[in-house]
Amino acid sequence: MVGFVFAGQGAQYVGMGRDVCARYPCAAERMAEASEALGFDVARMAFEGDEETLRVTENTQPCILAVSVAIYAALDGLGVKAGMAAGLSLGEYGALVAAGALDFRDAVSLVRRRGRYMQEAVPVGEGMMAAIIGLEDGAVEDICSRAGGHGLVSPANYNCPGQVAISGEVKAVEWAMEEARRVGAKKVAALQVSAPFHCAMLRRAGDRLAADLGGVPIGAMRMPVVSNVTGEAYGDLGDVRGLLARQVYSPVRWADCVRAMVGAGVDAFVEVGPGTVLSGFIKRISKDSAVHSAADCESLERAAAALG
Repeated sequence: MVGFVFAGQGAQYVGMGRDVCARYPCAAERMAEASEALGFDVARMAFEGDEETLRVTENTQPCILAVSVAIYAALDGLGVKAGMAAGLSLGEYGALVAAGALDFRDAVSLVRRRGRYMQEAVPVGEGMMAAIIGLEDGAVEDICSRAGGHGLVSPANYNCPGQVAISGEVKAVEWAMEEARRVGAKKVAALQVSAPFHCAMLRRAGDRLAADLGGVPIGAMRMPVVSNVTGEAYGDLGDVRGLLARQVYSPVRWADCVRAMVGAGVDAFVEVGPGTVLSGFIKRISKDSAVHSAADCESLERAAAALG
């Protein structure tokens, strides 16, 4: 069974998706839909804009989602079908669009506001994130719990074995980084992000998003989608709104998401959207799985040839 996984924030680059939209009219149509929904030229921002504008969170999120769904449309047109889907943080919205649970126009509008709420929740300079590589999950959790005297810090992304991102207040994250080095982490690095994502500091953003989600219809899913919050497939359509709101301030259990897909029978993954970060994670989580990317015409058509 094929599983689609959708890229998250940080995968963006100017020019992403341009060649796919030039070659596949169905992809270009999705970009036009996104522009109509948001009231600005999403394709122009993604294809020809500047890095600084694209890096603004409320721009990044709808642009990545639009490009990812455009590439998904091209894959679908080439006959590549998935039996299950997931996405990293923002990417979960792409998975829900592919599954039919979210209308595409609703989704791009939601993530535009999601990005704004996440940015506004914490004043610039008060929060940060860091990647810790080479420690077990439990060791990172222990470090975060012992950092409590310095402020709030917690695991934000369980990406793959030996790689966890942490998020929280600057002093607490900096203390946790030093402690991780002391206890033997192979690499510790601050992440260049605009806010401390997926921690309790973003609870207000999640609450604001919940109010917006309340007015969005949720459709029946054509295939199972795995939730970042639980690391399991959604069991009930009624759970979608609440879990998407919680996702903003809860850790992303990406390794569990991949394991759930493998356990359900997925043996070939396609990373849909810009970048190949998720492909790298999947190769470390499930060494026996085939992993493909679909970021541009070349990789998309290679994946279609392998899976068609």
